[in-house]
Amino acid sequence: MALLTQPYWEQAKDWPKVGRHILAQYDDDTILVYQAYRPSIGRYVAEHGTFGGEFSYTRMSWVKPNFLWMMYRSGWGTKVNQEVTLALRLRRAFFDSLLAQAVPSSWDCDQFSTADEWSRAVTQSSVRLQWDPDHHPSGAKLERRAIQLGLRDEVLKTFAQRELVEVLDVSDFVAEQRERLSSSGVSVLVTPRESVYQPTDGSLASRLRLA
Repeated sequence: MALLTQPYWEQAKDWPKVGRHILAQYDDDTILVYQAYRPSIGRYVAEHGTFGGEFSYTRMSWVKPNFLWMMYRSGWGTKVNQEVTLALRLRRAFFDSLLAQAVPSSWDCDQFSTADEWSRAVTQSSVRLQWDPDHHPSGAKLERRAIQLGLRDEVLKTFAQRELVEVLDVSDFVAEQRERLSSSGVSVLVTPRESVYQPTDGSLASRLRLA
């Protein structure tokens, strides 16, 4: 399935300006998340459709459903060891299960009554959650918050070996848009088509305090 794209300015005017939101490209069954790797890892994954080779299963691996957050993190594919951008298509049921298992990276007193309770939850969970400032294509911080999920242990293996529906190497697309942005600005920028994602379980959306 091809990456669906749309002019950035057309999308941005409809995106929420503040609050916690999961912006993503998704359909009835699947959702895209992004990662960036050095060429030896990224090209292996793109070729084999699974993670192997030099990829380490002993470290936490972070996925981001928001393309522009990934671009901020990787410097539009220019940072060392982040030159290859992968769009990874997952089953929505699996993605929602990650949200359900996720424990915040820092103590959230609304979710955990004590820091010790939160610390125990972090130890027991294989999924970490962070809400970070979303970013304009220029890199400027926005009021809107973007999600990223850290995976480790058996959850990481499940993600990397069994739940990948499709792997797309979008590095050439990233390079093309980086050049457009540099030469002509956001008026000509094209990005993956994204809209606000809501998990199927309404109670999960409430727990995550999605706006």
